[in-house]
Amino acid sequence: PSAVLRADKISIIGNGVALDSHALVSEIESLKVKGVDVNYNNLMVSESCPLILSVHKDKEKLFEDLNENHKIGTTNKGIGPCYEDKVGRRAIRLCDLENTDELNQRVDALLSYHNAIRKGLNYQVVKKEEILKEIQEISEKILLYKKPVWKILNDFMKEGKKIIFEGAQGAFLDIDHGTYPFVTSSNTVASQAITGSGLSYNAHIIGVAKAYTTRVGNGPFPTEQNNEIGDSLFSIGKELGTVSNRRRRCGWFDAVLVRQAVQLSGVSSIVLTKLDILDSFDTIKIGTGYKYGGKMYDYLPASHSIQKELEPIYEEFPGWKEKTQGKRSVKELPANLMKYMRKIEELIGVPIHLISTSPNREDVIKLKNL
Repeated sequence: PSAVLRADKISIIGNGVALDSHALVSEIESLKVKGVDVNYNNLMVSESCPLILSVHKDKEKLFEDLNENHKIGTTNKGIGPCYEDKVGRRAIRLCDLENTDELNQRVDALLSYHNAIRKGLNYQVVKKEEILKEIQEISEKILLYKKPVWKILNDFMKEGKKIIFEGAQGAFLDIDHGTYPFVTSSNTVASQAITGSGLSYNAHIIGVAKAYTTRVGNGPFPTEQNNEIGDSLFSIGKELGTVSNRRRRCGWFDAVLVRQAVQLSGVSSIVLTKLDILDSFDTIKIGTGYKYGGKMYDYLPASHSIQKELEPIYEEFPGWKEKTQGKRSVKELPANLMKYMRKIEELIGVPIHLISTSPNREDVIKLKNL
C-alpha cells in the first residue's frame, strides 16, 4: 500500500488480496534500504489472504500460451489461478503457515489439483517438498505482519479514525461488471472494499479517472485512437503498465464508461488526473454514447460480441493550448479546460472535486469540498 511512505500512517492489506509474499518481502526490504521503515506496527496483512505460489504463475503462463489466438493479456503474476484456488477452497492462506499439520494438508489438496492438470498437459509435476520449501523460505518473515485486520479496522472506525481504501484496478476490469472475459479475476468496484475489509458500508467514495482513457492488454476499447492522437497520449502521458511495463492503449475520455463505473461503485465525486497531457491538443473529444447495428447505447452492453463492434459517438471541444502544470487555483485554469470539465461532470453525474496537472503532489487543485 502507498501509505507505507507516510511514517504516521498504518497500512493494511485486506483479505481480498491475492498475496505474493515473496514480492511483498522483496518490496519491504528494498524500501528499508531507501530509508523507509516498514514494520509490523505500520503494515498489517490479513490472516485470510490467499498466497500466490509458483504453481499459480506456471499455470497462468501455460494457459496463456495454449490460448495463443485468444489471449486475455494477463500479467503472468499468478493472480487468476490463485483466485481460482480460493474459490475452489484449496488455496493456502497466510494463517495456514503457522500450523505444520494444516499446511501439509493444504499443500496436498493444492497439488492434487495442479498436478492433475500438469500431467494432462504433459507438464512436469511439482513435488510437495518444492512447495513446502518455497513457503518456508518466506513464512517467518511474512507471519510478522499477519493480523485479524477486520477487527482492527472496526476498532479504528469506532474510534472515529479516518480510513482510506486503495484499489489498483479500474471498474471495467471487474470480474462481474467488466469487459468479460478481458478482466481480472476479482471484483474491483468500490463495494469490494467492504467485502475485503469486513467493515460496514458508510463512506464517501472517491473515483479516480484520467482526463483521457487508457487500457493495458486486450479487450474492447470504443474510444481507442490507433493513430497519431493515441501515439501522442502514450508518449506525453508516459503510458506504460505499472506491473507489466507494457504499452497502454490510449483514447479519448469515455463518459459512458466512467458514468457506468460511477454508478456501479456508488462514487460520490471524482478526482480527474493528467489534465496536463491534453495541453497541446487543438481539439479534444469526449465519448458520449455508442452505436451498433442501428441502435444507440448510453451504457456498455455485457456481450463481448457487441462491445468489440461499438462505434463511439463524440462531442468535440476546442483545446486550451496552454501549460497547466504549476497552476494552483481554479482562477488560473483556461476557460476551455473549465468547459471540458463541466461537460464531464454533466455526463458522469457526479462532481469533480480535485484535479491534478502533473505527477508532483503540489500540482493538485481542489474544486469542491467533500
